[in-house]
Amino acid sequence: MDFIIQNIINALQWGSFYALIALGYTLVYGVLRLINFAHGDIFMVGAYIAFFVAGFLLGPALGLSPFATFLFAVPLTMFLTACVGVTLERIAYRPLRRKGAHRLYVVITALMCGLILEYSNLAVLGASRLKFPELVEKTIWNINGVTLTNLKVIVIVAAIAVFAFLNFIVTRTKIGMAMRGISYDKFAIPLMGIPIDQIIVFTFILGSGFAGLAGLLFAMSYPVLEPFMGMIIGWKAFIAAVVGGIGDIRGAFYGGFLLGFIEVGVVTVFPSTYRDLFAFTILLIILWMKPTGLFGMPQSTKI
Repeated sequence: MDFIIQNIINALQWGSFYALIALGYTLVYGVLRLINFAHGDIFMVGAYIAFFVAGFLLGPALGLSPFATFLFAVPLTMFLTACVGVTLERIAYRPLRRKGAHRLYVVITALMCGLILEYSNLAVLGASRLKFPELVEKTIWNINGVTLTNLKVIVIVAAIAVFAFLNFIVTRTKIGMAMRGISYDKFAIPLMGIPIDQIIVFTFILGSGFAGLAGLLFAMSYPVLEPFMGMIIGWKAFIAAVVGGIGDIRGAFYGGFLLGFIEVGVVTVFPSTYRDLFAFTILLIILWMKPTGLFGMPQSTKI
């Protein structure tokens, strides 16, 4: 029994990472109908931003304690990562949107933006891996043979809190109503006096900011950074969002945890080399049975 509970906790931790990133995918798609394939690399940028922010706060200039550094690093990392996401929207996506470019060209642009972030990091910082400093002293609790750490608790609680916050924003606020309105009819919304560009910028602030939070928490849990760390986890989070129902907040949240449980479950039975094969096969079967995802709704296009 303790073996099962231990794997459930591990799955919750991995699912939390996937859910935090998948929420960013589904936010942008829900408003713009755009798959922001650079989002996984924004997660990577967030981890590097957290590294330099922590190094500055811990350095001789300020000399803060590790825990105080953690408290300051969370909002600073989210803010700076949000600035990266907004810059991408302003430079890469907005000009194409205003010119009425086909959605395919916007997707290709998003892929190129991700590659630019990866190879810019590689060119500036090199291929050597960086070790993230320890900001929170690791505490291990052993409860009847089940090992639980404070970092795992922080990650899981953060994912649940972000989901609750985004769900409140989207469903209970005027700006959330505007975000949903743009997804339904982006041409009618400006006629109602709603500034569409400001809503889109706010969406990128939310998605990129929480990707930065995910990068910080991931770097604290697995403290080795490298330029391509966002590629695989970003694709997996995107698949989790699609399986949950792209464009739906609940779908992204539950899809991330579903992928985490599948991966951990496969590793407990089969060698780790089979993890991605079995995980993606199971997710493919889910999409084959329900093409719109677990919470997605079929949409019709007017001609």
